[in-house]
Amino acid sequence: MIEILSPTDVLRAKGTGALVAGILQTLKSRCVVGTNLLDIDQWAQAMITEAGAQSCYVDYEPSFGRGPFGHYICTSVNDAVLHGLPYDYPLADGDLLSLDLAVSLGGVVADSAISFIVGDVRPPESLALIDATERALRAGIAVAGPGVRIGDISHAIGSVLNGAGYSVNTEFGGHGVGSTMHQDPHVSNTGRPGRGYRLRPGLLLALEPWVMADTAALVTDADGWTLRSATGCRTAHSEHTIAITDDGADVLTLPTS
Repeated sequence: MIEILSPTDVLRAKGTGALVAGILQTLKSRCVVGTNLLDIDQWAQAMITEAGAQSCYVDYEPSFGRGPFGHYICTSVNDAVLHGLPYDYPLADGDLLSLDLAVSLGGVVADSAISFIVGDVRPPESLALIDATERALRAGIAVAGPGVRIGDISHAIGSVLNGAGYSVNTEFGGHGVGSTMHQDPHVSNTGRPGRGYRLRPGLLLALEPWVMADTAALVTDADGWTLRSATGCRTAHSEHTIAITDDGADVLTLPTS
């Protein structure tokens, strides 16, 4: 299903996006060496509940996972890149942490992810991975607008990732959002321009470039959820929810500071 939101719903989506962005930035500020992934999950739960919002993950049970997910946020560390199930792990100096959060507020969903280094150790490879996904995300957003094809966004994202020397996995990518977290259209992180669905005002898209340092192959943890690089290399993931407007795209999940 491809859902086109009314102007009123898009306005509500802006509120959801601001909430998601604020929670992610608060969690980032609290993540220090020794922080436990389970604490991050509890902090996310408290902030979602306090805002009168609902988690999109607790009852999430897609065909590819061993559901329900049962937690409020995805916490992916180092070689984990997607759907990281929180577990009893204290963060170490130099860990690369990706936080992925999707929340529903007022009946509209926003979805965002950030990757960052914990502590004082700054591994150059990790910084390069994060930079590539952030640049790819900006490139995808820059071309989004009414009349643009999904393939145009995919091509913009993939050009940055490939140009940085990374292979692109096409099993998971961006997607439509609205009254639910995962909707059509699928937005691959690489593709051919001029192909696919033509964007319309009122469409919400979650764009999410992610890469692995030396492979495009994934493996799934025994928990049935956490996706890791097949080689054990580090990974990064960046995501924003955007709303297609009459003259471009608004980023709904930008942090205010």
